[in-house]
Amino acid sequence: MDAMESTAKATLSDWFHMMKPGVLSLLQVTAMCTILIHDLIVWNAAGRTGFDFLATLETMGIVFVGGYLTAGGAHSFNNVLDRDIDPMMKRTENRAMARGIISPQAGIAWALFLSMAGTLWLIEFANAVAAFWAAFSIVFYVFIYTLWLKRTSVQNIVIGGIAGATPPLVGWAAAAGDAVSISNPFDLGGFLPWLMFSLIFLWTPPHFWALALYRSEQYKEAGIPMMPWVHGPQRTLIEMRVYALLLIGIAAMPWLNPAEVGELAAYVYTLIVLVLGIWYNQSVITINIYEPRDADGRIPSAARSFYISLQYLSLMFVSLVCVLYSPELTIFLLALVMMRILSSRFSKRTTSVR
Repeated sequence: MDAMESTAKATLSDWFHMMKPGVLSLLQVTAMCTILIHDLIVWNAAGRTGFDFLATLETMGIVFVGGYLTAGGAHSFNNVLDRDIDPMMKRTENRAMARGIISPQAGIAWALFLSMAGTLWLIEFANAVAAFWAAFSIVFYVFIYTLWLKRTSVQNIVIGGIAGATPPLVGWAAAAGDAVSISNPFDLGGFLPWLMFSLIFLWTPPHFWALALYRSEQYKEAGIPMMPWVHGPQRTLIEMRVYALLLIGIAAMPWLNPAEVGELAAYVYTLIVLVLGIWYNQSVITINIYEPRDADGRIPSAARSFYISLQYLSLMFVSLVCVLYSPELTIFLLALVMMRILSSRFSKRTTSVR
């Protein structure tokens, strides 16, 4: 009876935030961009004629709903399973499950509903391959990451990152339509969706460890073997820098086929990926674990690297969309950005001289 009364007090916001909407937003950006990337590549291969914007928009809407439901279901399972340790951490102590506002039974029912609804939605309106990768993400996140790795392995966030790297696979499969088959869901018709998958996979550890560096004691108290307290901050920084360098290495890979999109687009995007990788790598290199904490207990340089990592991932995908649509327009926009940056720095120098 107490559990029923507590659940009855839960607000719509409590149920919604079990889905972790903040995390979902970034996942959806990568999925939406992937759909645009697929369709723009097809458009370029067809001589840049006959782009069906409404069809692309429809696919984006279908994947957005399906992806939001399935990922929200996985996150809701995570809330239920972590209800014993979430109260120990400031970042998670206000979750509905941690506060006991929603009962475990109700939480499981909510997670099952979201997961099944999202999977069935994708089967009905996208295709079985898109649904397969969405369902795979749920299973991996719940059973491999949450139930097994999170509390047993220091590599929890590394291997667990596979679940968060699947949105490009879902988006690409949905955009490909009948060109992909459930008989072999790994065959998506090319290397690009897997390259985008690899990008997110390599990005996840340095992105998350930037937060873990100043929440190390909370993870230790909760019994979660996170890298900073198990092997120390110095080892964590070394591994973060390795991953950041690997991300720069992606710039050397053949992201685009010049025969399909043109040499200019291929070269421009390679340059963009390289510059973005160096920018993010610099934020990792400059993390100083000894600097004074801010009012919220954060290491300022680590927090800055965390937020830059969010921008970095988004820009990697958005830039590819821009380049595929018009490399010339992308060059123009980059020139404007550079002029803005240089103007700002010149203004600051002039002010300091005065």
